[in-house]
Amino acid sequence: MQYILVYTTLPKRRKARSILKTLLKERLVACGNIIKIDSGYWWEGEVVEDREYVLILKTRKELYEKLEKKILELHPYEVPMIVAWEIDKGFEGYLRWVDKETDEGRKIHGEGKGGD
Repeated sequence: MQYILVYTTLPKRRKARSILKTLLKERLVACGNIIKIDSGYWWEGEVVEDREYVLILKTRKELYEKLEKKILELHPYEVPMIVAWEIDKGFEGYLRWVDKETDEGRKIHGEGKGGD
């Protein structure tokens, strides 16, 4: 099984929490963290400095496309930053937990393993 961290930024804590809650309910992620940051970026020809909230999500690599689609559906930005990094190494017990919690989504959505 392969695992990833998915990173996106949002303008408001409330929106980050709302998106995280939806992703958890749909079992697209096992968990997520919200971190307040100061950002600087180019937008429409100008440098913008702003307060944002990072949403870091932990999930299985095979769920990335569904996760990205859902984030795009819920995200308020015109061009949201959504990137993923593969987890090269990690505590085996934690990774098993990520697998178990996101695997529950297969059962909920009728996507059981091996035709279950």
